[in-house]
Amino acid sequence: MPYCPECGGLMLYIASNKQYVCQSCGLSLTQQELVELKEKLKQPYEEEDERTKRRKEYLKWWLSKKK
Repeated sequence: MPYCPECGGLMLYIASNKQYVCQSCGLSLTQQELVELKEKLKQPYEEEDERTKRRKEYLKWWLSKKK
């Protein structure tokens, strides 16, 4: 079962509407909207991870030159 991108609550699938509805906040999304929103929210974390990875690589390189 997917989780709500807004509040983290459980999303229930309503077959008659072909939509997911959050039990907690009532957010209603189609499956496509849910996938797009999760991808959009995931991007800043990936960029931060990439930045952190580059910093660690640079630090490792810099420290290796000091020996």
